[in-house]
Amino acid sequence: MLGLEAIYHIQSTPDQIEARAEALAIEQSIEMPPVAVRQPEILREVLAQVVSIQEAEAGYYRVVLRFAGQTTAFEAAGLLNVLFGNCALQEDVELIDLKLPPELLATFAGPRFGIAGLRQLTGVHDRPLTCTALKPQGLSPTQLAELAHTFALGGIDIVKDDHGLTNQPYAPFAERVPFIQKAIAEANAKTGGHTLYAPMLTGGPKTLRQRLQVARQVGVRVVLAAPMLMGLPTFQEWVEELEMAVLAHPAFAGHRIAPSLMLGKLFRLLGADASIFPNYGGRFAYSTQTCMNLAQAARSPWAHLRPTLPVPAGGMTVERVEEMVGFYGPETMLLIGGNLLAAGDKLLERTRAFVQKVAASVGQI
Repeated sequence: MLGLEAIYHIQSTPDQIEARAEALAIEQSIEMPPVAVRQPEILREVLAQVVSIQEAEAGYYRVVLRFAGQTTAFEAAGLLNVLFGNCALQEDVELIDLKLPPELLATFAGPRFGIAGLRQLTGVHDRPLTCTALKPQGLSPTQLAELAHTFALGGIDIVKDDHGLTNQPYAPFAERVPFIQKAIAEANAKTGGHTLYAPMLTGGPKTLRQRLQVARQVGVRVVLAAPMLMGLPTFQEWVEELEMAVLAHPAFAGHRIAPSLMLGKLFRLLGADASIFPNYGGRFAYSTQTCMNLAQAARSPWAHLRPTLPVPAGGMTVERVEEMVGFYGPETMLLIGGNLLAAGDKLLERTRAFVQKVAASVGQI
């Protein structure tokens, strides 16, 4: 049954684009010359079809291919292989979007919490959420816990590990996580707040189980993960068994797949409750259109899948809060790390200013 559609940008010349599109359809489906296939039903039912070819810009074409849904085996690895397996090795091809048939989409549960679940966990229902990161690398568990305590006193909703903070000798996971979770709990007890800690989870299946056990024992309710470092199929299976919300980090996700598809749709499809991405005007080169497309892919209605909370980040400042809230709207989580930490001894005041600006910005939308 044909039904899965993938949309690509292909670099080509006008006289070669039809042959290039046909070659891509063959490569991503039967992976051999059609004339060598002796079973006509395979050519009818398995060989991908070129649906359309349109010029996108000079030298580039928008090509839509339609695949048989069953070639994915109705699992994450199969889907990814059909979409961008061999052609990930071809530098003239970029995957920009996909359309899933209902029977294939139904096999994916998507986010377990979604935006509504994250709001319930944080107790925030009337404004964008706030987030920050524990850095720099090299701090001890005690030093990280002190930072987390200050952030929680300032009213941040989620305090996450820096994504590079895994199990280094100066801050081992099993030692760091209990320290930080306790520090945040103590701050919450003082303020009556609901700040959550999201430790960074990495490793293979065995290591993940061990570290999840540590996190569960101390009451962690949100975790940070990099789906591409973990492996997308592993990420999906792991999320399906997890009772914690998942904040997805984009590390290692730059693979000629459009950000709106990778960080918006695919991370959502495989279970991310919130997705961090580089905001325009920061340390990265995403455009405003790319950022808006990504946020819409994360939040727009999509069959049974809960919406994922977009989390713009990457060199953001407190001074840009009103601009970012105006651009993304209230169903967003703003992540500011270094700009808060740069306040030094005035970290608490700077954190409170961030939280207050976010709360005040809602009435200005």
